Amino acid sequence: MQLMIVLDGTIVTVALPTIQNDLDFSQSGLSWVVNSYLIAFAGLLLLSGRLGDLIGTKKVFLAGLVTFTAASFLCGVATTSELLIAGRFLQGVGAALASAVVLGMIVGLYPEPGEQAKAMGIYGFVSAGGASVGLIAGGVITETLGWHWVFLINLPIGAVALVAGLRLLTGRPGLGLRAGADAIGAVLVTAGLSLGVFTISQVAEDKYSNGELGLYGAISVLLLGAFVLRQAKAAKPLLALRIFRNREISGANIAVVLLFAAGFGFQFLNALYLQRVLGFDSMQTGLAFLPAPIVIGTMSLFFTAKLTARYGTRRVLLTGLLFLGVGLLLLSRAPVDGNYATDVLPTLVIQGFGMGLTVPAVIMRAMSGAAPADAGLASGLNTTAQQAGAAVGLAVLATVATSYSNSLVSKGTEQVEALRDGYGLGFQFSAGFVFLAWLVTFFVLRDKPAAQEPGASEQPSDQAASPSAAAVTVH
Repeated sequence: MQLMIVLDGTIVTVALPTIQNDLDFSQSGLSWVVNSYLIAFAGLLLLSGRLGDLIGTKKVFLAGLVTFTAASFLCGVATTSELLIAGRFLQGVGAALASAVVLGMIVGLYPEPGEQAKAMGIYGFVSAGGASVGLIAGGVITETLGWHWVFLINLPIGAVALVAGLRLLTGRPGLGLRAGADAIGAVLVTAGLSLGVFTISQVAEDKYSNGELGLYGAISVLLLGAFVLRQAKAAKPLLALRIFRNREISGANIAVVLLFAAGFGFQFLNALYLQRVLGFDSMQTGLAFLPAPIVIGTMSLFFTAKLTARYGTRRVLLTGLLFLGVGLLLLSRAPVDGNYATDVLPTLVIQGFGMGLTVPAVIMRAMSGAAPADAGLASGLNTTAQQAGAAVGLAVLATVATSYSNSLVSKGTEQVEALRDGYGLGFQFSAGFVFLAWLVTFFVLRDKPAAQEPGASEQPSDQAASPSAAAVTVH
C-alpha cells in the first residue's frame, strides 16, 4: 500500500502533459490534478493517525486501502477534468487514512529493535526510492499503455494488498472514540493544513497575487493556531501536545521536514534539468533516475539496519546527510552542455547513498520516543512532516529556480543557460535544507545507550519489548 501511495506522488507527474491534451485541461486547471490529491492527503493525516489510536490501526488502514483503490478506478475511467480531480481528491483521502498508521503498524508488528530496523529500512526504501521509480514507471506506462493505466495499475495491487491485510493483520481494539474524539479540533487542523498546502502549492503559479496568497497563508496560520489552543484546553484532545515535549520526536520531525523538502524538490528540478536543458524525453528522464532507487534500495535493505545497530541512528543520520548535501552541491555545477554519465550519474549515486542512510534512520528516531498509546499519533505526525516538507520544498525550490531564470532572461541571457542557472540555484537551496537538517540532528538529537537505539541488536528497550506496544500482530 505504501508503495502505491509513494509511486502515485510522482508517476502522475510524468503523465500530466498527456492528461492535459486528452481531457482539455487549462494550464492552471492542470495543477489541480496534483493539488487536489495533496490537499486531501496532507489535511487529513493527523486526524487519520489519531483515528488509528482510537478505533484501531487495522480498520483505518483497510478503509484507506479500499478508498484509494476505488478512487484509482474512478481516475482511470475519467472522461472529464472534473471527474479526474474528484477522483484524485478521494485518492488523497485514502492515502491519508492508510499511510498515517503505517509506521505505528510497523512498530507493533516488529517490536524487537533489530527486526524493526530492517522493517524501517524497507519503509525507507519505499519512501525514498519509490518516488524515483514512479518517474520511470510513469514514462513507460504513459508511452506504452496510456495515461489511464497510471491509475488502473493500482487496482490489482490494491486487491492483493487488501486480501493480504485481511488475512495477515489482526488489530487490537483502539482506545475508543470517547478517548479523544475532538470534532472541533479535527475541523480546525484539517482546514488549516489543507489551506496551507493549497497556499504553498500556488506559490509558483500566476493565478493568485502575492496579497491573496498572503491572506490565505495568514488564515491557515490562524486556523492552526486555534487548533493548538484548542488542544491545550480540550479535555480529550485530538493531538496531545505532550508529544512535542519529547526532544527526540520534535527534533527528528523537524529533520524530516527539511530532508523531504530537499529530496522532493530536487527530483522535480532534476527532471526539468534533464528535459529542458539536456533534451531528454519522458522515458529517458525516468530511466535516468534509475541508479538512485537502486542505490537507495541497496543501502536501506542491506546496510542501514546493521550500521544503526553498530553506530546508532544519530551517527548514521549525520553521515547520510553529509553525502546527500555533497551530491546536491555537485549537481548544482552541472553545465548547459552537461553529460549524463559524468555530470548527473555520479551525483545520483552519492545522493542515493545518502538517502538510503538518512530516511530509515530519521524515521526510526522519530518513532522511537513515542509511547505505545501514541503510536498512531506519532505515525500521523511523521507522515505529515514528510508531506509538509515535500510541499514546502517543491514550492520554494520551484519559485527560486523560476524567479532566477526569469531575471536572467530579462537581462539577455540565453533561455537554456538561464534555466540551467535557475536549476543550479535550486539545487544549492536544496543542499541548504540538508545542511539545516544536519545542524538540527547534531544539536537537538542526543546519543542513546546502545540498548535504547531502535536499530540496536542488543536487548530491546522496555518500551519496545512491552506486549502493549504491539498494536498489530501477524497470525
